[in-house]
Amino acid sequence: QAQLVESGGGSVQVGGSLTLSCDASGVIYSVNYMAWFRQAPGKEREAVALISTGGGHIHVVDSVKGRFTVSLDSAKDIVYLQMASLKPEDTAMYFCAAGRSFSIRPADFGYWGQGTQVTVSS
Repeated sequence: QAQLVESGGGSVQVGGSLTLSCDASGVIYSVNYMAWFRQAPGKEREAVALISTGGGHIHVVDSVKGRFTVSLDSAKDIVYLQMASLKPEDTAMYFCAAGRSFSIRPADFGYWGQGTQVTVSS
């Protein structure tokens, strides 16, 4: 069964960095976009960054622009989310997702990972 597997979450202090990885093998060839979403307790799931599977189209939401970078290693079918200058408000469960079109709506993505927790403490 096709699945996405995230890794790299953890606890970090304010201003620190983390890199999340998403193994997309088995899924990436049937979709056009890979995305990272996050969901904090009591809040809706929100898009953080998207990248086309060809790598030519990248979108990063304003709240993390300049701090987060999304990239795709096509040889390994791994999508990365490099996070720097982390803030307490970045604390959330981070999910990898895959879908066929560019969208920031979770409902438009048919494949999801189980999520990896990121906690930023002051």
